[in-house]
Amino acid sequence: MSLFTFKGGIHPPYEKELAKGSPIQTAGLPKSLTIPLVQHIGAPCAPVVEAGDVVKKGQLLGKGESFVSAPVHASASGKVKRIEKSLHPLGQPVLSVVLEPDGNEETAYMTPMGGDPGTLDPEAVKARVKDAGIVGLGGATFPAHVKFSPPKDKPIDTFILNGCECEPYLTADHRTMLERTDDMLLGAKMIGRILNVRRIIVAVENNKKDAIETCKKSAHAEGVEFSVTATKYPQGGEKMLIKAVLGREVPSGGLPMDVGVVVSNVGTAVAVCEAVRDGKPLIERVLTVTGNAAKSPGNWLVKIGTPIGEVVEQAGGTTGTVGKLIIGGPMMGIAQSSFEVPVIKGTSGILLLREEAYMKEGYLPCIKCSFCVQVCPTRLLPSRLSVLAEAEAWEKMEEYGVNDCIECGSCAYVCPSKRPIVQLVKAAKIKVREIKKRENA
Repeated sequence: MSLFTFKGGIHPPYEKELAKGSPIQTAGLPKSLTIPLVQHIGAPCAPVVEAGDVVKKGQLLGKGESFVSAPVHASASGKVKRIEKSLHPLGQPVLSVVLEPDGNEETAYMTPMGGDPGTLDPEAVKARVKDAGIVGLGGATFPAHVKFSPPKDKPIDTFILNGCECEPYLTADHRTMLERTDDMLLGAKMIGRILNVRRIIVAVENNKKDAIETCKKSAHAEGVEFSVTATKYPQGGEKMLIKAVLGREVPSGGLPMDVGVVVSNVGTAVAVCEAVRDGKPLIERVLTVTGNAAKSPGNWLVKIGTPIGEVVEQAGGTTGTVGKLIIGGPMMGIAQSSFEVPVIKGTSGILLLREEAYMKEGYLPCIKCSFCVQVCPTRLLPSRLSVLAEAEAWEKMEEYGVNDCIECGSCAYVCPSKRPIVQLVKAAKIKVREIKKRENA
C-alpha cells in the first residue's frame, strides 16, 4: 500500500516502545496547583478571582480580553491561596493562580449541549470551544476558536485530524486514539460542523498498527476518511501533513486555511467533545512521562497546574541521575531547570534523560555539507540562516524565509558540526519581529 509522505524529514530513534503499551492512568490530586493565566498563543488572561476565594472544579479563573486568547479554569475545587508570578515552562515567570485543592471535587461545568453534531448550531459550538479555553494540544497552543474562524474569503473544505505524533518518545496521542476513539471522532465531527467541511480525514503514521486498526474501523462507521502516512519526522507538522495527504502546498508565509484546510490534534478533538457534550472546560490533559531516566514510563491524565515533579513521582520517580528535563519531546521540547514548573495545556510529555544521553560539547563552524538543506521539510537553507543569525543579519534572514521555519530541529539533528541551528533561528525570529514592529509603529 502506498503511504502518504512529504519531501525531506528524518528518521530519529523513536523510542516509543518505552510507553506506548501503557494505558492512560489518572494522576492523583496534588497538594497545590499553580495555574498560569497564559497557556496559549495570544493575549494573557486577566484574573477574575481573588486570594481567599473558594472555587469549584471548572470555574473560570482568568478571562481573555482579546479575540486571540483562551480562558483558564480551575482544575480542582478548593481555595485560591494567592495570585502571583510563578515559574512557567516557557521560561519567564507569568501571573498564575495558586490553588489549594480541598478534595471535594465540586464542579461548575457549563451546560451540556448534546452529542449529535447534526443538530448543533455551528456558531454555538464555536462559542463553546472558546468558553472552554480549548487550545491546540499538539503543543502549539493556538486558541482553537480562532483556528476555527477562517475569513469568509477562505472557505474550508477539509478537516484533518492529526494522529501522527511523530515526535520521538511521546505516546499520549497514540493511547488517546486507542482508548478515546469514539470521543475523538465525535469531536472531529463537531469541528467539521463548525467549519462546514466536505471531508474529515484521520491521519495516522504507519508505526501505530493497533491505532490504525482501531481508528480505521470506527472512522469508516462514522463516515470519516482515513489515511495512513509514512513514519517520518516531522510528519505531524501541519504543512507536511497537508502536502502528504492532500498534495496541497501551503504558500510561504501562509496558513493551512489558505489551501482550504484546518488541522487539529486528536487530543484537541477529545477536548471539543467533552466541552460540547458534557460542558467540561479544558482542565486536564493526557501526557507521557518517559525517557531512560524515568523509572516507569507511561501515559497519564493530569490536572492543569500540577507540578511536573509530582507527576514524575506518581509515575514511579526516576532512575539514575537526571541530566536533562524536557517538557515535550527531544526535537521540539523545551528544557527545564526545575521540577516545580506546572503542567499546562500544551504539555504533551515530560522527558527525563540521563546525563550521558545528550550532547554537551560545543559546536563548530558550518562546513557547507548541505545535509540540513536535504532534510528541511519546508525547503529552506538552514545552513545559511544559521550563519546569517551569527552575523546578526536580521533583515537578510527574512529574505531567506526565516519565518517559514517550523523549528522542527531536523537540521540540527543531521548537522555534523553540531550547530544549534534551531536556537539561532528562534532568536532571529524575535529580532525580525522587533524590527517589523518598529517599522510599523
